[in-house]
Amino acid sequence: MGEIVNLRSRRRREAREEESRQAAENRSRFGRTKGERERDALEAAQRERTLDSARLERDGDPAGDV
Repeated sequence: MGEIVNLRSRRRREAREEESRQAAENRSRFGRTKGERERDALEAAQRERTLDSARLERDGDPAGDV
């Protein structure tokens, strides 16, 4: 004779295990280290400075907004 199993508990446990596996996969796929985030922020700031320094000014409009 087989072991008696509560199906509701088993489904819940399997659902939790699946969520845990999915979370681990998402962490490895989308997670970034603190160093990576800081590097990206520095690169974005540098790009912004480069664009601002290359902006052309129009006559009488120092901001270039027209």
